Amino acid sequence: MKIAFATDPLAGFKTYKDSTYAMMVEAAARGHSLHVFQHKDMAVVGGKVLANTSRIELTGDPLHWYRADAPESRYLREFDAIIERTDPPFNMEYIYATYLLELAQKDGARVFNKPEAIRSHNEKLAIVQFTQFTAPTLVTSDAARIRAFHAEHLDVILKPLDGMGGAGIFRVGRDGMNLGSIIELLTHDGQRTIMVQRYIPEIVDGDKRVLVIGGQVVPYSLARIPQAGEVRGNLAAGGTGVAQSLSLRDREIATTLGPVLKERGLLLVGLDVIGDYLTEVNVTSPTCFQEIREQTGFNVAGMFIDELEKLM
Repeated sequence: MKIAFATDPLAGFKTYKDSTYAMMVEAAARGHSLHVFQHKDMAVVGGKVLANTSRIELTGDPLHWYRADAPESRYLREFDAIIERTDPPFNMEYIYATYLLELAQKDGARVFNKPEAIRSHNEKLAIVQFTQFTAPTLVTSDAARIRAFHAEHLDVILKPLDGMGGAGIFRVGRDGMNLGSIIELLTHDGQRTIMVQRYIPEIVDGDKRVLVIGGQVVPYSLARIPQAGEVRGNLAAGGTGVAQSLSLRDREIATTLGPVLKERGLLLVGLDVIGDYLTEVNVTSPTCFQEIREQTGFNVAGMFIDELEKLM
């Protein structure tokens, strides 16, 4: 297969932990050819989507890990699969990219995850479709509603709907210290919608990333355990990743959502679970492949390429 990855710049990859790199290694080992491009490399000409793509070869050298051919303009329909792996922020440029990728699909390209499905599943907001698995949650820009929610639950988490890596997350306890300032900051004085959730104390045991591939559940999660004094388990915020077998509740959540999300066009999803509660549905560029393999031996990238090959 000719596989094109829509990625961030390759020079910024940390290959020792990057899940996209793990996918590339697995695909190359099976004889598939690798190509890369960025969102900014796409264009619509005559109603068809092209991109300046480069064929790459993996070298095995951790410092200079790839060799890239000179970019060539190609129609995206020429590739067997387009893998969307660009990290958030999910801003308007990202949304425009999903429109272009959706147009490419109509021209015959096969894109994973489907761009319309990515666009329809805000990674924070998607959980409200599955309230049987969520802690009490409020989505609003209204300060009075947020204050009432805090008065009811006393210990809450507030976060923006477009953040990543734990950015912009605040905890406000029983004393309500700085609640007003946090509301003003996150909502831009009532102009932006945010999410507020009852604090889940099991965060001390980790924010678990549960991966679902082609509707099937990876048997291990990666618990991102916060460092001392933090409420964020994200690895980008200093959390420590510990791979572990799924709990019964983890598996219940994942096996319930897996077929639903697959049907919607989401080949790869990263569910975030704290304690017994679903907190996020990650659909842009879910990670943790390498940490799980290193600690358990389970080849997550192999499972991903298996499922991709079944679709070709």
